[in-house]
Amino acid sequence: MNFFRGVMGGQATGPQPTGADTIQKLCDRVASSTLLEDRRDAVRALKSLSKKYRMEVATQAMDHLINILQTDRSDSEILGYALDTMYNIICNDEEEEQDENAQKQMDDLGAQFTEAFIQDPEHITLVLSLLEEFDFHVRWPAVKLLTALLKNQCTPVQGIILVSPMGVSRLMDLLADSREVIRNDGLLLLQQLTKSNAAIQKIVAFENAFERLLDIITEEGSSDGGIVVEDCLLLLLNLLRNNSSNQNFFKEGSYIQRMKPWFEVGDDNSGWSAQKVTNLHLMLQLVRVMVSPVNSPGATASCQKSMYQCGLLQQLCTILMATGVPADILTETINTVSEVIRGSQINQDYFASVNAPSNPPRPAIVVLLMSMVNERQPFVLRCAVLYCFQCFLYKNQKGQGEIVATLLPSTIDANSISAGQLLCGGLFSADSLSNWCAAVALAHALQDNLTQKEQLLRVQLATSLGKPPVSLLQQCTNILSQGSNVQTRVGLLMLLCTWINNCPIAVTHFLHNQENVPFLTAQISENLGEDERLVQGLCALLLGICIYYNDNSLENYTKEKLKQLIEKRIGKENFVEKLGFITKHELYSRAAQKPQPVFPSPEQMLFDHEFTKLVKELEGVITKAVHKSSEDEKKEEEVKKTLENHDNIVTQYKELIREQDAQIQELKEEVKTMSLQTEQFQTTITQQLSQIQQHKDQYNILKLKLGKDNQSLSNSAGDGSQVNGVQTEELAQLREEVEELRSQHTLLQTQLTDKDTLINTLRSEASQAAEGSAAGTDDTELLKELEALRSQVQSQSAEIHQMKTERDELLRRAEAASSEAISGSVDVAKTAELESRLAAQTAETERLKEEAKSWSQSRAEQEQQLASATSSVAILQTEKAKLQTEVQESKKEQDDLLMLLADQDQKIHSLKQRLKDLGEAVDDEDDLRDQTDDDYEEGEEEEDD
Repeated sequence: MNFFRGVMGGQATGPQPTGADTIQKLCDRVASSTLLEDRRDAVRALKSLSKKYRMEVATQAMDHLINILQTDRSDSEILGYALDTMYNIICNDEEEEQDENAQKQMDDLGAQFTEAFIQDPEHITLVLSLLEEFDFHVRWPAVKLLTALLKNQCTPVQGIILVSPMGVSRLMDLLADSREVIRNDGLLLLQQLTKSNAAIQKIVAFENAFERLLDIITEEGSSDGGIVVEDCLLLLLNLLRNNSSNQNFFKEGSYIQRMKPWFEVGDDNSGWSAQKVTNLHLMLQLVRVMVSPVNSPGATASCQKSMYQCGLLQQLCTILMATGVPADILTETINTVSEVIRGSQINQDYFASVNAPSNPPRPAIVVLLMSMVNERQPFVLRCAVLYCFQCFLYKNQKGQGEIVATLLPSTIDANSISAGQLLCGGLFSADSLSNWCAAVALAHALQDNLTQKEQLLRVQLATSLGKPPVSLLQQCTNILSQGSNVQTRVGLLMLLCTWINNCPIAVTHFLHNQENVPFLTAQISENLGEDERLVQGLCALLLGICIYYNDNSLENYTKEKLKQLIEKRIGKENFVEKLGFITKHELYSRAAQKPQPVFPSPEQMLFDHEFTKLVKELEGVITKAVHKSSEDEKKEEEVKKTLENHDNIVTQYKELIREQDAQIQELKEEVKTMSLQTEQFQTTITQQLSQIQQHKDQYNILKLKLGKDNQSLSNSAGDGSQVNGVQTEELAQLREEVEELRSQHTLLQTQLTDKDTLINTLRSEASQAAEGSAAGTDDTELLKELEALRSQVQSQSAEIHQMKTERDELLRRAEAASSEAISGSVDVAKTAELESRLAAQTAETERLKEEAKSWSQSRAEQEQQLASATSSVAILQTEKAKLQTEVQESKKEQDDLLMLLADQDQKIHSLKQRLKDLGEAVDDEDDLRDQTDDDYEEGEEEEDD
């Protein structure tokens, strides 16, 4: 398919017909030759003719060259010739001999050829695949061809490369090529590729571009490097400008710290090369991109913090105070430092501490202000210093206070130059640009700071010998009334508007001078030229602020009287029209775009960025205030008071809710603590139950053993054994021990009776308390637990009683056996056997004593638990009393509800009866429901009983 013939509309006629014929023959040779050498020679010849006969080669040979790239991939030489030929066709070489029209025609021709080439996206993919060839004669022409295509048709080619598999990755591999020519041209290619395409910029950044580019910059000598460093910096700017994702990736990768060595300058800064100036200028722009005011505040603050911590800000301040630095580098450094400290308190404090290397040392701020008010300094440098001063005071009330303090009488030092002295000197100098810069700088010292506005009212100026001093406010109005330069008057009016804005005390001071209001009304009411309209608009703004922030402390200039004055002298509509001249001015729109003051010439330096925001904020409210009547103001004040009262009520409710939340939290903590205690009690009871079960098992084992011993003892007693005096003494001791056990059992039985009496008392009290309410389920559960404990104690008492009975039986049998043994006679062997059995029986008795003692200890622990449970019952009884009160109230509500239901049922019954009387059929479901309700009420009465 012949793309270029379709686009160009056929073959163009060249200046030499023989050249066209030659190209046609070469194209036929490329298409028809079977030998690779013939095709190679033909493509080489086309390459040599491609510059002279650009049109003919493009229209006739482009399809054949694309076919060569697809079919002859094995021969790098013919591929290189084909790529060079296409590059010559598409590239727009800028030649000095050509005029602008010829160059424009060449550019249009290249754009047309590029458009035809990229109609098939596979052509771009084909060239991208050739980048994988390591051969220099293939890779380098492919890089140049892609660069030319991007220059001519950037956006379409970017879209094709973006969707091409591994397209961007192949281009990133060029940076790792050991051949510098390919690497450097790869940088140029990536510059074109990353222009205004955020998606490609992100892919390139995540392909480790930052690491590779910074390594190349370091290898090439940083700021002392050549054109390669410049290309790397341009590519970094493409990747970071207006791309928050890449900026965050750059910061998180700790690449800001690697920028610090770029700005290390020596003592001798003379003789900088043009390339070094360019490199350092781009490096400063790279820093500004990271802390630009257009970035998100959070990202900017994070980068500013990193730059301070790694020492980059300190290095920039060193360049700022160094000698011999070129003027454009110094200007850009001032702008860079401005944005690094803007809005960052730590950085602003550090900048305030920087001193210039002079004798005596002076603060850097003072040295910069000296340059700003010096009319011999370059205009761009003075703008940069003003921007630096504005950024130093931006959201910096501490710095604002320090600047204003240098103007107050108590802090003025006659032996040194202060910032306040320089600002006053610039404010009243003969240079209009110095007047404007000083007025704007002083306005920034008052921005959003009511305290400093009031402090500045104390400043007194000595105008001349023999005359009393006048206030700074009065001196500004005096100069304004003298009809000076427009730029000076605009600066003073911006200062006055910023000063008295949202400061009723300053408004009163301004109105106290009887000449100010007549001057403003005269300025607004006159019909002046185009240049004076801006001054009239600012005068209207100043007068409107006097109305809006007037506290009516001066009888002659209250809000109402000022509005009447405007209506009589100016006219409300005319006043509003003059006020609107400010925002309609061309320079107002330009200044409102960005904080940095950038002006093509000093004459166009009229508006400040922060002042444009103030005008936008005040224009509407002043217009409403002028048109508003006194009745509307009274209503508005009443509404404000009402809103304040509502706010107070809301605040009270919020405090009440906070207190309730705190109480709820405390109650939750108490409930949590009680739940933990309950769990501990449950665990203790479970452990005691397991111990009781173990004692039962041990007792059953002992019982079995005693039964066997008693049986053997009764069998041996029939033989008639003789017991000596020693056996009699042992039996006496056994009797004493049994009596001791009896006494202990009696004592335990008495204690158990007392506890039973206490349990019964608690049980009767709990049952009486539970009769009034169905909500005492917690007390019932506690009584059940107490009953369970009582049953356990009773069972243990029964077991002890059973053991006592068995021991008495054992003693009785032993006494019977001893009496029978005395009456009879046995031999010595049987007597010894009986003694051994008696000793075993004594040991078993001792074991039973130990078991009884352990059971008594266990019961003592249970008694302690019972005491704690008794205290819990008392607490629960108190809670139960509260619940009973609530239940009584709920019963009252239920009774009322039942009364309502009864009335409703009566009405339904009467209506049903009327329906029956009228002959209508009525279902019995209502009767059934009434019966069911009666049954339900009877059931509730039984439950209450």
